[in-house]
Amino acid sequence: MIEADVQKLAGRAYRGEAVRAIAMPLGGIGTGQVSLCGDGGLRQWQIFNQSNHLAFVPDSFFALRAGSAPGPSGGITRILQSETALALPFLDTPLINDDIVPAQQRALIERFGGVTETVFTSRYPFAHIDYRFDAWPVSVQLDAFSPFVPLDSADSSLPAAHFRFTVRNTSLATVWGALGATLKNVVGWDTISPIEGNANPGFGGNVNVIDREGNRTSIVMEQPGLAWNDPYRGQLALSTSQPDPIVLPAWNSPSDFIGAMERFDFGADPPGAAPDPMIPVGVHRMRARASMELARSQQPHPSPPGHTANGGLLLPFVLEPGEARELDVLLSWSFPNFYVNYDQPTPNFREELTRSRLWLGNAYSTRYANAIATARDVFDRLDDLRQRSQTWTDAVLSSSLPTWLADFLLSQGALIRSPTIFQTADGKLYGFEGTQGASTSMLGWKGFGGSCPLNCTHVWEYEQALSRLFPDLERTMRETDFDYVQAPEGYIPHRTLLPLFVKQLWGCPIGGPTNPALDGMLSTVLKTWREIRQGAGPDWAARYWPNVRHLMRYISATWDPDGDGVLAGEQPNTYDIEFYGTNMLIGSLWLAALRASEAYATQQGDETFAQEMRALFERGSEAYDRLLWNGEYYIQTLGPDDPREQQYLTGCLADQLIGQWWAHQLDLGYLLPRDRVKKTLESILAYNLREGFEGYDPEERAFANGDDVGLLIIAWPAGGRPDRPTRYHDEVWTGIEYQVAAHCIYEGLVDEGLRLMEAVRARYDGAKRNPFNDIECGDHYARAMSGWTVLEALAGYRYDATALALAFDPVLSTSPARFPFVAGTGWGTASIDASGVCELRLMEGSLTLAQLGLPSGAGGKTASKNGSPLEASEHNGVYCFDRTLEMVAGDVLTLH
Repeated sequence: MIEADVQKLAGRAYRGEAVRAIAMPLGGIGTGQVSLCGDGGLRQWQIFNQSNHLAFVPDSFFALRAGSAPGPSGGITRILQSETALALPFLDTPLINDDIVPAQQRALIERFGGVTETVFTSRYPFAHIDYRFDAWPVSVQLDAFSPFVPLDSADSSLPAAHFRFTVRNTSLATVWGALGATLKNVVGWDTISPIEGNANPGFGGNVNVIDREGNRTSIVMEQPGLAWNDPYRGQLALSTSQPDPIVLPAWNSPSDFIGAMERFDFGADPPGAAPDPMIPVGVHRMRARASMELARSQQPHPSPPGHTANGGLLLPFVLEPGEARELDVLLSWSFPNFYVNYDQPTPNFREELTRSRLWLGNAYSTRYANAIATARDVFDRLDDLRQRSQTWTDAVLSSSLPTWLADFLLSQGALIRSPTIFQTADGKLYGFEGTQGASTSMLGWKGFGGSCPLNCTHVWEYEQALSRLFPDLERTMRETDFDYVQAPEGYIPHRTLLPLFVKQLWGCPIGGPTNPALDGMLSTVLKTWREIRQGAGPDWAARYWPNVRHLMRYISATWDPDGDGVLAGEQPNTYDIEFYGTNMLIGSLWLAALRASEAYATQQGDETFAQEMRALFERGSEAYDRLLWNGEYYIQTLGPDDPREQQYLTGCLADQLIGQWWAHQLDLGYLLPRDRVKKTLESILAYNLREGFEGYDPEERAFANGDDVGLLIIAWPAGGRPDRPTRYHDEVWTGIEYQVAAHCIYEGLVDEGLRLMEAVRARYDGAKRNPFNDIECGDHYARAMSGWTVLEALAGYRYDATALALAFDPVLSTSPARFPFVAGTGWGTASIDASGVCELRLMEGSLTLAQLGLPSGAGGKTASKNGSPLEASEHNGVYCFDRTLEMVAGDVLTLH
């Protein structure tokens, strides 16, 4: 089970076997990532415009030398990676590869030794590693992060990872030592072919140049001979802000670098050296050697064909007893030439798109000319970027959520910044379903690249985290849907082709399923109304109303020609097949889309269409409930001519009420009788939740095993399972589990929802699976971003920018009930204590409010902003301010 809470603000600690599968991605939104693993190693190098979970850059590591006496024989050098983790027995968890340690990393530790163990503490975007090694007279800790600030997509999209090591003298004597940071110049590498030592066919002419500016020292790594438009052209930079580091810009093997660390003398100054009061005693000789190294290395020496060189920094320190030193290292990168390098889902254009070089570019490259420009900006603003990121992390960890759940909510940000998502040079955001890995290679995929491209409407109908944390980026996906992908007839294919100037998938077989997914189209209506409620603005809403109206007209004419409110015929969906007859997966989304269309039409002044949508909803709601309710849940019914294969009939479908989950988020009310909605969820938990998967043999993929607990997609408690049931029926998908858990909480089944969440996160405990990598058809699967709604359900949070309305109704019995919230243009924290006092504190951005909804008994008759009284009237728990309230960062609204 999940380990007990540690001190809340510290985050969740993983130790022992739990570090085995830890791999936290570092890097910004759409910039590519490198993962810091639980053992302290850097793996999953995916910063080169290609996703490959097994991509490994050898000879890129951190090391430390420390001793209680100066000179070459006065210290012990170790690689900052865990020997204990390396010795953990192999755990045969299916469909994961986060625990794979490359042979070159193993050889490095076996040759030079590592630390005894590591304790990895997660507080995303921060990773904290405590290195345990008793032979040193120092303690060593690492804090690594890439800036992450909700609603600030620019500063959350930096192609950089910062590493801060804190070394503290725990002995009673002076300690001499140095931190080593290394990086291989891999510019020119395709990320797929193996690197053997310094050899790879993509290398040759690589140069490492030293760049200094103020206190910043960088090793800049390039391959200047590559053409300006070469897909592998780019720049890496290994930088530090420490004064006078020792630079080893070109070395061949780890023995060279470790040998250099061990040869440097931390003792007496060179003869004739003048004391410098600004430099600690004992560092003068080191500084002199550093100057010689720099002098020898100013002129780059291109590497021979097929080979490259490594670069490294040594950061010396001298510590008196009890003294600590912070040592900063920054990795930054720039690879601007992103081309379409994945298989596009269409036979009509596959040959042309494969032969052509179709440039997409990277948004971050329009902001930073190269890796040095990124390093300069990050170091200039490091304290601010760190503080703003930490403010977000602290807000989540100090909330009423238990630590394990707060850790999960923070990890939703890691999915947003995984290789599943990219942002092209024009600023538009795109997402695969996931990235290829062990779960896709078994299906015959090549094992690298994005899986199931692109912007899949039916998988992304579950995603909510991106829409809340970075709504400006989410809106670009809707703009793509309507401006480029929507067909003249009104329908929207569920996959997007790039570049956008190519003909989209109109009238073509798509794949997964063959024809445009109906659930994806219905969810596009819901997503659009969501974006408007999140603050897209009146101009944006007016611009896309004709598109939504056209889409709903198409859906009605195609699947409900008789106007009875029930959709029939072939209904392609997220299970990569087609449902037929009457079913509640499509039905609940249809009912929610009708309500959202009604609200949207009313906002746009189209009362005739609004009334039409309302009438269809009322007919449909009554009919779906009458036709499908079996007393415990909603089933599927087929017509006499409908196919029976790939259907579920009397089965209990886990996500049959996904439309109601959407409706709760969008304040659309109940789509079906409230008591039957709750009973359905109770039935899903009773029939679909499996405890233990020992010996379980699903038809395709095993996402749970051993003593795991998971929610099966379909169960047949009363029999009636078809001979060939719905595809994936015997699998467990975290995105659906999170959706069901949140919906349970919305319906008052709070304990049940939390137990389901705890069971899922126990599967992703670090020992068996990576807590930063939900797996389905690929790694970092987009559907899992449904998890964000667990927070909103627990907080009873609702936001509607069109009405300037915010509401909270917490369901956890804690006092005070405290939660973070992200409301379109600003984010902050809300707390309600046992006496009913409510405090709303805005941390970033701005927020305009006309009304605030609170639970019964909270608030009162007195309101103030920053201590100044406000006039407000209350009715049924909704407080309306006499004047529109404008809040900016730092403002505190109190009702008491």
